[in-house]
Amino acid sequence: MKKIWQNIADYIRETDKLLLLLCIIASLYGAMLIYSPTGFKTVGVQLISLLIGVSVAIIISLFDYSKLTKFYPVYIVATLALLVITYEIGYAPEGSDNRAWIRLPLDMSLQVSELIKIFMILTFAKHVSSIKPENINRFHNVVLLVLHGMAAPALVMVFQRDLGTVSVMIVIFLAMLYMSGVKLRYFIIGFLGLVAVSPLVWFYGLSDFQRKRFAIIFDLESDPLDLGYQQLQSIKAIGSGGVFGQGYLNGAKTQANAVPKAHNDFILTVAGEELGLIGCLLVFAILIAIIVRILYVSTVSKDITGKIICAGAFGMLSAQLLINTGMVLSVLPVIGVTLPFFSAGGSSLMCLYISIGLVVSVYKNRHMRTMYLRDNI
Repeated sequence: MKKIWQNIADYIRETDKLLLLLCIIASLYGAMLIYSPTGFKTVGVQLISLLIGVSVAIIISLFDYSKLTKFYPVYIVATLALLVITYEIGYAPEGSDNRAWIRLPLDMSLQVSELIKIFMILTFAKHVSSIKPENINRFHNVVLLVLHGMAAPALVMVFQRDLGTVSVMIVIFLAMLYMSGVKLRYFIIGFLGLVAVSPLVWFYGLSDFQRKRFAIIFDLESDPLDLGYQQLQSIKAIGSGGVFGQGYLNGAKTQANAVPKAHNDFILTVAGEELGLIGCLLVFAILIAIIVRILYVSTVSKDITGKIICAGAFGMLSAQLLINTGMVLSVLPVIGVTLPFFSAGGSSLMCLYISIGLVVSVYKNRHMRTMYLRDNI
């Protein structure tokens, strides 16, 4: 028994308590916001998902992250299997044509693309770690990394047509590619290539519905009762909140359910209307603190595998924060990207905590990695 308590004490001492605490604070703040437009049932699912997510994060952090990457064949097979399953029995929520969800018992659902993001980070970290640092910028290695990094987004687009997930995955890939040490010239070449193929993506890669989603942001009033409705109501709700808001549980549009998916993709609307600018700034402050902490962990990691994992988590959270905020403020089209830790969604929240568990594992093993390196010098 004494040894067990000693192990617990050692874990608490070595783990990244600040990162875990920030994530839990964000999740609890999110649960508070979710309760306003939905009530106890949705919040109950969210809190259970939080408890499971934190537990899974702690369990994952007990393992050496570098050993977890060695199971990359399993992650590849799982990714392909999930895509095929989603293609066969997946469904798209109302107001979307993204077949990215599968139904589960007890009226629950799973967005499988959230797991695919994690698999993408782990397999890419393993790929980069297998290349000698002095060879990372050789053309064939860069080509293979690009093919690897773009495989998951391409497959998700083909099987699920989930533009939101694809956008986040591309940012994850770019963050990991940059952390791997690939030179800037390759990014410039890639950008020019993307510009060249963008017309093909627009006409053949996107559905009619997705093209309309892009077009509507330039004139929301042209379709105020359909495609422009959600973003118009969101802007009005946030604007009515002012600096301090209308008061928690007192938001006119929030309580009238005038903003579709206010508990999910548009959770920032609830913060803006009921808690005002102060409430929104607090959301941003917590998420930015989490992102900065992940960057810090990448700096103390003693191997490239840990740095790539942190870069992937950084890219995922940063992309979701920026895209979701852009959606809510009508700067970007509505493409189904949630606000990390705040939006309702059990599978999304649990997968976020899986990524945090990996980052915590990097932090926990920083000293062990240093000792290992010293022993081999």
